[in-house]
Amino acid sequence: MCTAPDTSGAPTVTIRDVAREAGVSHQTVSRVINGHSAVADATRHRVEAAIDSLGFRPNHAARELAGKAARSLTVLTSDTSLYGAASTLRGIEEAARAASFAVAVSVLDRHAHPDRAELRARLARPGEPVVVIAFDAPGVHALRLLPADAPVVAAVEHPSGSEPVSSRPQAWLDDRLAAAHATRHLLGLGHRTVHYLALPSSTADVAQRTQGWLDALRAAGAPEPPVVEGGWTPRTGYLAARELVADRSVTAVLCGNDDVAAGVMRAAREAGRHIPGDLSVAGFDDVPVAAFLAPALTTVRLDFEGLGRTCFGLLHRLLDPAAPVPDPCDEPALIVRESTGPWRGNGE
Repeated sequence: MCTAPDTSGAPTVTIRDVAREAGVSHQTVSRVINGHSAVADATRHRVEAAIDSLGFRPNHAARELAGKAARSLTVLTSDTSLYGAASTLRGIEEAARAASFAVAVSVLDRHAHPDRAELRARLARPGEPVVVIAFDAPGVHALRLLPADAPVVAAVEHPSGSEPVSSRPQAWLDDRLAAAHATRHLLGLGHRTVHYLALPSSTADVAQRTQGWLDALRAAGAPEPPVVEGGWTPRTGYLAARELVADRSVTAVLCGNDDVAAGVMRAAREAGRHIPGDLSVAGFDDVPVAAFLAPALTTVRLDFEGLGRTCFGLLHRLLDPAAPVPDPCDEPALIVRESTGPWRGNGE
């Protein structure tokens, strides 16, 4: 288990500290702690001596979970209504239920960051295993402050190569590749460029979806329009797009999610734009309603439920190294529907 130092008190001795002292893997230390028989006597004695020498206190929650006496975890998220977070949570719950784990959900305040004491209070007991849905600033803040003695895994935005959000185990979807794919689709229809309504990003200087859009434009030598902040909801997308879609030179718009795309489509209709006759609109996420909009929305399908299952699988293996290796998520897939079409040369 990867941990960060807990600055609220004395440094916490971790299972990896014991492993280094004993000259074995952390999986071997876990087996000794949990009484597995497949450990040589000499190795067991060496690990036990390292535990005594370092004053290591095993994580009782992890021991109970590995021994099937107590099986629960807490999910921290700032929103259970947005499609990505809700679907990730559903994947966590399904995988946890299959492994006979109970799941508690604690919703973070989007406008106030909890301190370390409040985060501890949100856990059912000391050392409670946690999955953090860290797609936004509240989740990232919680991930960085969770106590070092808690097994923690996070669903995060794809790392950008800058300083990592946390040293904890993490899983992500390839938003950058997906956005590039959607942008190439629009360019391939003959549009001279693609405008972009971005989601707010609090986890990177340039969000991965924005970066993928830029990658595709630059590879094609297409103009790079200014990013438009589109918010999260149909209303924010609608308000952000009204001026944009009134410009007849704008012929293709990629939206940060399908809710924003729905708002853009409404603004386009009010501006007298025909979709896809003189304006193509594409979204992100493939929410269930996307196929039933008029016109049906071209979008990128992301495997958020698979991401949730992967997060639980990583957490399960932190608690019990013998747990199954989680299956990989499905690759992002472009779902082409009616809202995108060829550029007809009437934009300028």
